[in-house]
Amino acid sequence: MLSLVQALLVTAAATVLAIRYAQRRQLLDQPGQRRSHRVPTPRGGGIAIVLAVFVCAAPLLKLPWIPALLLVLTLLLVAAIGWWDDHASLSAWARIAVHVPAAVLLAAAALGTAPALPDLSLAIALGGVIALSTVWSINLHNFMDGINGLLTIQAAFVFTLVWLLGRFGLESALGDVPAVLAAACVGFLPFNFPRARIFLGDVGSGALGLLVAAVFWWAALREPYWIAVGLLLASAFVVDASVTLLQRFWRGRRWYSAHREHLYQWLVRRGGSHARVVSYYMAWNLLVAAPLALLVATSRQVAVAVTAVVLAYAAGILLWCQARRAVLAGVRRHA
Repeated sequence: MLSLVQALLVTAAATVLAIRYAQRRQLLDQPGQRRSHRVPTPRGGGIAIVLAVFVCAAPLLKLPWIPALLLVLTLLLVAAIGWWDDHASLSAWARIAVHVPAAVLLAAAALGTAPALPDLSLAIALGGVIALSTVWSINLHNFMDGINGLLTIQAAFVFTLVWLLGRFGLESALGDVPAVLAAACVGFLPFNFPRARIFLGDVGSGALGLLVAAVFWWAALREPYWIAVGLLLASAFVVDASVTLLQRFWRGRRWYSAHREHLYQWLVRRGGSHARVVSYYMAWNLLVAAPLALLVATSRQVAVAVTAVVLAYAAGILLWCQARRAVLAGVRRHA
Protein backbone atom coordinates (compact mmCIF):
# COMPACT_ATOMS: atom_id res chain seq x y z
CA MET A 1 0.00 0.00 0.00
CA LEU A 2 2.84 2.39 0.80
CA SER A 3 4.37 1.84 -2.64
CA LEU A 4 1.02 2.55 -4.30
CA VAL A 5 0.62 5.84 -2.46
CA GLN A 6 4.21 6.79 -3.21
CA ALA A 7 3.76 6.08 -6.93
CA LEU A 8 0.59 8.14 -7.05
CA LEU A 9 2.14 11.09 -5.22
CA VAL A 10 5.43 11.00 -7.14
CA THR A 11 3.55 11.02 -10.45
CA ALA A 12 1.24 13.84 -9.37
CA ALA A 13 4.08 16.03 -8.07
CA ALA A 14 6.24 15.37 -11.13
CA THR A 15 3.32 16.15 -13.43
CA VAL A 16 2.91 19.59 -11.84
CA LEU A 17 6.60 20.23 -12.52
CA ALA A 18 6.24 18.89 -16.07
CA ILE A 19 3.42 21.35 -16.77
CA ARG A 20 5.56 24.26 -15.59
CA TYR A 21 8.54 23.05 -17.60
CA ALA A 22 6.47 22.61 -20.77
CA GLN A 23 4.93 26.05 -20.44
CA ARG A 24 8.33 27.63 -19.87
CA ARG A 25 9.87 25.83 -22.85
CA GLN A 26 6.75 26.31 -25.01
CA LEU A 27 6.34 22.55 -25.49
CA LEU A 28 2.74 22.93 -26.60
CA ASP A 29 0.58 20.82 -28.89
CA GLN A 30 -1.25 23.28 -31.10
CA PRO A 31 -4.79 22.60 -32.36
CA GLY A 32 -4.92 21.45 -35.97
CA GLN A 33 -6.57 19.25 -38.56
CA ARG A 34 -5.00 16.09 -37.15
CA ARG A 35 -5.57 17.02 -33.52
CA SER A 36 -8.51 16.33 -31.22
CA HIS A 37 -8.05 19.34 -28.91
CA ARG A 38 -8.97 22.99 -29.38
CA VAL A 39 -6.49 24.91 -27.23
CA PRO A 40 -2.67 24.78 -27.01
CA THR A 41 -1.79 22.13 -24.44
CA PRO A 42 1.55 21.23 -22.82
CA ARG A 43 3.02 17.84 -23.72
CA GLY A 44 5.60 15.53 -22.21
CA GLY A 45 3.72 14.78 -19.00
CA GLY A 46 4.49 11.08 -19.33
CA ILE A 47 7.95 11.80 -17.93
CA ALA A 48 6.23 11.85 -14.52
CA ILE A 49 5.09 8.25 -14.93
CA VAL A 50 8.59 7.23 -16.02
CA LEU A 51 10.04 8.86 -12.91
CA ALA A 52 7.53 7.06 -10.68
CA VAL A 53 8.42 3.74 -12.30
CA PHE A 54 12.10 4.19 -11.51
CA VAL A 55 11.50 5.45 -7.98
CA CYS A 56 8.63 3.21 -6.84
CA ALA A 57 8.32 0.15 -9.12
CA ALA A 58 11.91 -0.75 -9.99
CA PRO A 59 12.98 -1.41 -6.36
CA LEU A 60 10.23 -4.05 -6.06
CA LEU A 61 11.79 -6.22 -8.77
CA LYS A 62 14.36 -8.54 -7.23
CA LEU A 63 16.59 -9.29 -10.21
CA PRO A 64 20.21 -10.18 -10.92
CA TRP A 65 22.17 -7.07 -11.82
CA ILE A 66 22.53 -7.79 -15.55
CA PRO A 67 18.79 -8.21 -16.33
CA ALA A 68 18.07 -5.25 -14.05
CA LEU A 69 20.57 -3.10 -15.96
CA LEU A 70 19.09 -4.18 -19.29
CA LEU A 71 15.59 -3.23 -18.13
CA VAL A 72 16.79 0.17 -16.95
CA LEU A 73 18.55 0.81 -20.27
CA THR A 74 15.45 -0.29 -22.19
CA LEU A 75 13.15 2.15 -20.42
CA LEU A 76 15.75 4.92 -20.58
CA LEU A 77 16.14 4.49 -24.34
CA VAL A 78 12.42 4.55 -25.08
CA ALA A 79 11.74 7.42 -22.69
CA ALA A 80 14.72 9.42 -23.97
CA ILE A 81 13.76 9.18 -27.65
CA GLY A 82 10.19 10.07 -26.72
CA TRP A 83 11.36 13.06 -24.67
CA TRP A 84 13.53 14.16 -27.58
CA ASP A 85 10.59 13.79 -29.95
CA ASP A 86 8.43 15.91 -27.66
CA HIS A 87 11.04 18.63 -28.00
CA ALA A 88 12.06 18.28 -31.65
CA SER A 89 9.45 16.22 -33.57
CA LEU A 90 11.60 13.37 -34.89
CA SER A 91 10.69 11.23 -37.86
CA ALA A 92 8.98 7.87 -37.33
CA TRP A 93 12.08 6.07 -38.61
CA ALA A 94 14.35 7.87 -36.14
CA ARG A 95 12.17 6.66 -33.28
CA ILE A 96 12.03 3.12 -34.68
CA ALA A 97 15.83 3.11 -34.86
CA VAL A 98 15.87 3.40 -31.07
CA HIS A 99 12.81 1.26 -30.35
CA VAL A 100 14.33 -1.79 -32.05
CA PRO A 101 17.53 -2.05 -29.96
CA ALA A 102 15.51 -1.21 -26.84
CA ALA A 103 13.15 -4.10 -27.63
CA VAL A 104 16.12 -6.42 -28.15
CA LEU A 105 17.44 -5.44 -24.71
CA LEU A 106 14.04 -6.19 -23.20
CA ALA A 107 14.00 -9.61 -24.86
CA ALA A 108 17.47 -10.33 -23.50
CA ALA A 109 16.47 -9.29 -19.99
CA ALA A 110 13.27 -11.35 -20.06
CA LEU A 111 14.94 -14.47 -21.42
CA GLY A 112 17.86 -14.04 -19.02
CA THR A 113 15.61 -14.57 -16.01
CA ALA A 114 13.12 -17.03 -17.55
CA PRO A 115 13.20 -20.82 -17.13
CA ALA A 116 15.79 -22.45 -19.39
CA LEU A 117 14.67 -23.19 -22.97
CA PRO A 118 15.47 -26.53 -24.64
CA ASP A 119 17.84 -25.15 -27.29
CA LEU A 120 19.47 -21.97 -28.55
CA SER A 121 17.46 -21.73 -31.78
CA LEU A 122 14.19 -21.65 -29.82
CA ALA A 123 15.58 -18.94 -27.55
CA ILE A 124 16.61 -16.82 -30.55
CA ALA A 125 13.21 -17.27 -32.22
CA LEU A 126 11.36 -16.37 -29.04
CA GLY A 127 13.62 -13.39 -28.51
CA GLY A 128 12.74 -12.17 -32.01
CA VAL A 129 9.03 -12.50 -31.27
CA ILE A 130 9.42 -10.59 -28.00
CA ALA A 131 11.40 -7.81 -29.69
CA LEU A 132 9.00 -7.41 -32.63
CA SER A 133 5.90 -7.42 -30.43
CA THR A 134 7.52 -4.87 -28.12
CA VAL A 135 8.24 -2.49 -31.01
CA TRP A 136 4.63 -2.90 -32.11
CA SER A 137 3.34 -2.28 -28.57
CA ILE A 138 5.38 0.92 -28.24
CA ASN A 139 4.02 2.30 -31.50
CA LEU A 140 0.50 0.94 -31.05
CA HIS A 141 0.13 2.83 -27.78
CA ASN A 142 1.52 5.94 -29.45
CA PHE A 143 -1.14 5.63 -32.18
CA MET A 144 -3.89 5.31 -29.58
CA ASP A 145 -2.80 8.33 -27.55
CA GLY A 146 -4.96 10.90 -29.27
CA ILE A 147 -7.71 11.91 -26.85
CA ASN A 148 -7.83 12.78 -23.17
CA GLY A 149 -7.44 9.88 -20.79
CA LEU A 150 -7.72 6.99 -23.25
CA LEU A 151 -4.18 5.63 -23.02
CA THR A 152 -3.71 6.36 -19.32
CA ILE A 153 -6.96 4.65 -18.33
CA GLN A 154 -6.24 1.70 -20.65
CA ALA A 155 -2.79 1.22 -19.12
CA ALA A 156 -4.18 1.48 -15.58
CA PHE A 157 -6.82 -1.13 -16.48
CA VAL A 158 -4.24 -3.53 -17.94
CA PHE A 159 -1.82 -3.23 -15.02
CA THR A 160 -4.63 -3.60 -12.48
CA LEU A 161 -5.98 -6.75 -14.14
CA VAL A 162 -2.50 -8.25 -14.35
CA TRP A 163 -2.07 -7.66 -10.62
CA LEU A 164 -5.52 -9.07 -9.79
CA LEU A 165 -5.08 -12.17 -11.95
CA GLY A 166 -1.72 -12.73 -10.32
CA ARG A 167 -3.54 -12.66 -7.00
CA PHE A 168 -5.98 -15.25 -8.40
CA GLY A 169 -3.01 -17.55 -8.84
CA LEU A 170 -1.88 -17.06 -12.45
CA GLU A 171 1.88 -16.96 -11.85
CA SER A 172 3.58 -13.83 -13.17
CA ALA A 173 6.67 -13.38 -10.97
CA LEU A 174 5.79 -9.67 -10.87
CA GLY A 175 4.33 -9.41 -7.38
CA ASP A 176 2.92 -5.94 -6.70
CA VAL A 177 4.79 -4.22 -9.53
CA PRO A 178 1.71 -4.04 -11.83
CA ALA A 179 -0.31 -2.42 -9.04
CA VAL A 180 2.39 0.24 -8.61
CA LEU A 181 2.40 0.87 -12.37
CA ALA A 182 -1.39 1.29 -12.25
CA ALA A 183 -1.05 3.75 -9.36
CA ALA A 184 1.47 5.78 -11.36
CA CYS A 185 -1.06 6.04 -14.20
CA VAL A 186 -3.81 7.07 -11.77
CA GLY A 187 -1.56 9.79 -10.38
CA PHE A 188 -1.33 11.34 -13.86
CA LEU A 189 -5.01 10.96 -14.73
CA PRO A 190 -6.43 14.09 -12.96
CA PHE A 191 -4.14 16.23 -15.11
CA ASN A 192 -5.28 14.61 -18.36
CA PHE A 193 -8.93 13.61 -17.93
CA PRO A 194 -11.62 14.71 -18.56
CA ARG A 195 -9.91 18.04 -19.34
CA ALA A 196 -6.26 17.89 -20.35
CA ARG A 197 -3.88 20.25 -18.58
CA ILE A 198 -1.01 18.27 -20.12
CA PHE A 199 -0.61 15.38 -22.57
CA LEU A 200 1.47 12.26 -22.07
CA GLY A 201 3.55 13.07 -25.11
CA ASP A 202 5.73 10.56 -26.91
CA VAL A 203 7.76 10.01 -23.74
CA GLY A 204 4.62 8.75 -21.99
CA SER A 205 2.98 6.76 -24.77
CA GLY A 206 6.24 5.03 -25.68
CA ALA A 207 7.08 4.19 -22.07
CA LEU A 208 3.60 2.80 -21.38
CA GLY A 209 3.69 0.72 -24.56
CA LEU A 210 7.04 -0.70 -23.50
CA LEU A 211 5.85 -1.40 -19.95
CA VAL A 212 2.72 -3.20 -21.17
CA ALA A 213 4.82 -5.46 -23.40
CA ALA A 214 7.38 -6.03 -20.63
CA VAL A 215 4.74 -6.99 -18.07
CA PHE A 216 3.02 -9.48 -20.36
CA TRP A 217 6.20 -11.11 -21.65
CA TRP A 218 7.74 -11.29 -18.19
CA ALA A 219 4.65 -13.14 -17.02
CA ALA A 220 4.21 -15.26 -20.17
CA LEU A 221 7.71 -16.71 -19.97
CA ARG A 222 6.69 -18.23 -16.65
CA GLU A 223 3.05 -19.05 -17.42
CA PRO A 224 2.14 -19.25 -21.16
CA TYR A 225 -1.56 -18.52 -20.54
CA TRP A 226 -0.53 -14.90 -20.05
CA ILE A 227 -0.17 -14.66 -23.84
CA ALA A 228 -3.91 -15.19 -24.26
CA VAL A 229 -4.66 -12.95 -21.28
CA GLY A 230 -2.46 -10.20 -22.71
CA LEU A 231 -4.13 -10.39 -26.11
CA LEU A 232 -7.53 -10.14 -24.45
CA LEU A 233 -6.73 -7.24 -22.13
CA ALA A 234 -5.11 -5.29 -24.98
CA SER A 235 -7.79 -6.22 -27.55
CA ALA A 236 -9.51 -2.82 -27.73
CA PHE A 237 -6.26 -1.08 -28.62
CA VAL A 238 -4.91 -3.87 -30.82
CA VAL A 239 -8.07 -4.06 -32.94
CA ASP A 240 -8.40 -0.32 -33.47
CA ALA A 241 -4.73 0.28 -34.21
CA SER A 242 -4.17 -2.84 -36.33
CA VAL A 243 -7.31 -2.67 -38.48
CA THR A 244 -6.80 1.05 -39.07
CA LEU A 245 -3.19 0.46 -40.07
CA LEU A 246 -4.09 -2.40 -42.42
CA GLN A 247 -6.82 -0.32 -44.02
CA ARG A 248 -4.47 2.60 -44.65
CA PHE A 249 -1.83 0.23 -46.05
CA TRP A 250 -4.40 -1.43 -48.34
CA ARG A 251 -5.49 1.96 -49.69
CA GLY A 252 -1.91 2.95 -50.47
CA ARG A 253 -1.63 5.65 -47.84
CA ARG A 254 1.48 6.39 -45.81
CA TRP A 255 0.54 4.16 -42.87
CA TYR A 256 3.30 5.54 -40.63
CA SER A 257 2.30 9.20 -40.99
CA ALA A 258 0.05 11.08 -38.55
CA HIS A 259 -3.67 10.85 -39.23
CA ARG A 260 -7.12 10.87 -37.62
CA GLU A 261 -8.58 7.62 -38.91
CA HIS A 262 -8.66 5.45 -35.80
CA LEU A 263 -12.17 4.65 -34.64
CA TYR A 264 -11.78 6.67 -31.44
CA GLN A 265 -10.79 9.69 -33.53
CA TRP A 266 -13.78 9.29 -35.86
CA LEU A 267 -16.10 9.06 -32.85
CA VAL A 268 -14.72 12.35 -31.50
CA ARG A 269 -14.92 14.00 -34.93
CA ARG A 270 -18.54 12.88 -35.12
CA GLY A 271 -19.26 14.87 -31.96
CA GLY A 272 -18.60 12.48 -29.09
CA SER A 273 -16.87 13.94 -26.05
CA HIS A 274 -13.51 12.51 -25.05
CA ALA A 275 -15.05 11.11 -21.86
CA ARG A 276 -17.85 9.36 -23.76
CA VAL A 277 -15.48 7.80 -26.28
CA VAL A 278 -13.20 6.59 -23.50
CA SER A 279 -16.24 5.03 -21.82
CA TYR A 280 -16.91 2.96 -24.96
CA TYR A 281 -13.43 1.43 -24.82
CA MET A 282 -13.66 0.83 -21.09
CA ALA A 283 -17.07 -0.82 -21.55
CA TRP A 284 -15.41 -3.30 -23.91
CA ASN A 285 -12.67 -3.89 -21.37
CA LEU A 286 -15.05 -4.52 -18.49
CA LEU A 287 -17.76 -6.45 -20.34
CA VAL A 288 -15.64 -8.51 -22.76
CA ALA A 289 -11.89 -8.41 -22.18
CA ALA A 290 -11.82 -8.78 -18.39
CA PRO A 291 -14.39 -11.63 -18.13
CA LEU A 292 -12.68 -13.61 -20.90
CA ALA A 293 -9.26 -13.04 -19.34
CA LEU A 294 -10.61 -14.27 -16.00
CA LEU A 295 -12.07 -17.33 -17.74
CA VAL A 296 -8.68 -18.14 -19.30
CA ALA A 297 -6.85 -17.59 -16.03
CA THR A 298 -9.17 -19.83 -14.02
CA SER A 299 -9.70 -22.62 -16.58
CA ARG A 300 -6.10 -22.88 -17.82
CA GLN A 301 -7.12 -24.92 -20.83
CA VAL A 302 -5.58 -24.34 -24.25
CA ALA A 303 -8.91 -24.77 -26.05
CA VAL A 304 -10.57 -22.19 -23.80
CA ALA A 305 -7.70 -19.72 -24.27
CA VAL A 306 -7.67 -20.02 -28.07
CA THR A 307 -11.45 -19.82 -28.32
CA ALA A 308 -11.62 -16.76 -26.08
CA VAL A 309 -9.00 -14.88 -28.12
CA VAL A 310 -10.59 -15.80 -31.46
CA LEU A 311 -14.08 -14.81 -30.31
CA ALA A 312 -12.88 -11.54 -28.79
CA TYR A 313 -10.99 -10.47 -31.90
CA ALA A 314 -13.73 -11.57 -34.29
CA ALA A 315 -16.27 -9.60 -32.28
CA GLY A 316 -13.91 -6.66 -31.95
CA ILE A 317 -13.22 -6.44 -35.68
CA LEU A 318 -16.93 -6.76 -36.48
CA LEU A 319 -17.79 -4.04 -33.97
CA TRP A 320 -15.01 -1.82 -35.34
CA CYS A 321 -16.34 -2.18 -38.90
CA GLN A 322 -19.96 -1.57 -37.89
CA ALA A 323 -19.11 1.43 -35.73
CA ARG A 324 -16.91 3.00 -38.40
CA ARG A 325 -19.59 2.45 -41.04
CA ALA A 326 -22.19 4.10 -38.81
CA VAL A 327 -19.93 7.06 -38.05
CA LEU A 328 -19.06 7.65 -41.71
CA ALA A 329 -22.73 7.39 -42.68
CA GLY A 330 -23.52 10.07 -40.12
CA VAL A 331 -20.73 12.28 -41.44
CA ARG A 332 -22.09 11.98 -45.00
CA ARG A 333 -25.64 12.86 -43.86
CA HIS A 334 -24.37 16.03 -42.21
CA ALA A 335 -22.00 16.97 -45.03
